[in-house]
Amino acid sequence: MSYFALIFSVVFGFVLVLLIKPKTKVLQLLLSFSGAYLLSITVISLIPEVFENQQKNIGLFILLGIVIQTILEYLSKGAEHGHVHYNEFDKSVPWLLFISLCIHAFLEGMPLGVEANNNLLWAIVIHKIPIAIILGIFFKNSNLSNVSILVFISLFALMSPLGSLIAHESSFLKQYEMQINAIVIGVFLHISTAILFESSANHQFNLKKFIAILIGFGLAFISSQVI
Repeated sequence: MSYFALIFSVVFGFVLVLLIKPKTKVLQLLLSFSGAYLLSITVISLIPEVFENQQKNIGLFILLGIVIQTILEYLSKGAEHGHVHYNEFDKSVPWLLFISLCIHAFLEGMPLGVEANNNLLWAIVIHKIPIAIILGIFFKNSNLSNVSILVFISLFALMSPLGSLIAHESSFLKQYEMQINAIVIGVFLHISTAILFESSANHQFNLKKFIAILIGFGLAFISSQVI
């Protein structure tokens, strides 16, 4: 079920690009909602879990996750949190964007394999939809054939399930469950806060964005109490 949900989120985002190509303002609202949801699940669920286990220097792994995501966003030029300029890659293949998003997707899938977490699963699913839209728009603006685009989108869709599968099957990785979770927490903290604080032009107050964030916070809290 988790593999299907992860793959479907990417397919759904890409289909939206093919059918309607969401406007930038709509995409920004979707990013704000997904960022708020992801941040809430990270703070409410993931952080308490890793600190309850009292692993030594667990905070350092959270910082490591922040550093890793900082490097990935340097490669992608911040596309995953709304800094999208669809013509800046000209018509060439956005390799750095694709590789950085694949690494990010692989990492975020790993905690799902180490320990089933429905709250985290849905947070990732919601987060991947706008990311798939951004990636899909970049590929549609490139010189790639439709077959090549489908191959690349399929590879991206498989990254999170692959991370989950490897973490689940590897006895070595299971020994570092909390460290893996802590790294992903750092990744999520960086990307979710970047989405919330950088997706408004000139950092001006945006009522629609604020409402989207509140809805994300609220739904995440409700789901954490129910699931």
